Amino acid sequence: MMKIFGHKNPDTDTITSAIVLADLQNKLGVAAKPYRLGELNKETQFVLDYFKIETPDLLTELSAGDEVALVDHNEFGQSASGIENATVRMVVDHHRIADFRCPEPIMFRVEPVGCTATILYKLYIENNLSIDKEMAGLMASAIVSDSLLFKSPTCTKEDASICRELANIAGLDIEAYGMDMLKAGTDLSDYNAAGLLAIDAKVFEMNDSKVEIAQINTVDIADMLTRKDELMNEMERMASQKGLALFLVALTDIVNSNSQVIAVGSRLDLVVKAFDVQLVDGTAFVPGIVSRKKQIVPVLEANA
Repeated sequence: MMKIFGHKNPDTDTITSAIVLADLQNKLGVAAKPYRLGELNKETQFVLDYFKIETPDLLTELSAGDEVALVDHNEFGQSASGIENATVRMVVDHHRIADFRCPEPIMFRVEPVGCTATILYKLYIENNLSIDKEMAGLMASAIVSDSLLFKSPTCTKEDASICRELANIAGLDIEAYGMDMLKAGTDLSDYNAAGLLAIDAKVFEMNDSKVEIAQINTVDIADMLTRKDELMNEMERMASQKGLALFLVALTDIVNSNSQVIAVGSRLDLVVKAFDVQLVDGTAFVPGIVSRKKQIVPVLEANA
């Protein structure tokens, strides 16, 4: 049985892609099961509840002999514990290729699109497989999530076109459904600081610096900033615990397509140089910044 999973601190693309790729593999005669590496955020829970899909089982650690497929990531530092002991059979991803090693050729599909689901749709078509309403809905939801309803600079024409095709299959008014879905993910009143930072966070190696970047979607940056001190205290604790040179969180306004960054660590200079800002009490407004993959990680790396 092939175990399929996305990255730690799972988002909608990573969870739905695991479910969808398992469906695709099973239709091709390959026994596969989706897993998750962490708790679901509210946006993803909204999606699974809407399409009446069971939450994948939690995967805590891999063992020698496990055969796995990775979706929505390829960096081992973002993957399951024990990944170095498993046999990777497949990768489907839309991120940079880094920290990946494999002793033999595998199916490795990485494309410069805005969402893993876009690639998965193409795999169904290439294999002449039908797409169920539920799987179409999951893929459309993933594209909406990663593209912020087509507003993100990571969104390509192909993403938008495929998303609308999937929405037709699933019977969705994608604009109305998409906004409801995104807003579901911004109800953060019952999260503590640690929970907020774990919603969507990834660790990156940038030269000799270990950097963690979290992103929190909101409809009201000012409201989120009332919790700045709480967030910074937890960020400093986590940075010390993990040996981070920089911990940055982007509070992203999904309506107006801007972000406020909060940063702690010894390499605050990376933020200052990358975004040409001055941090005031550890924070700065960065207009037009909504994508970690395209607008945050590359500029930080360029200055590391």
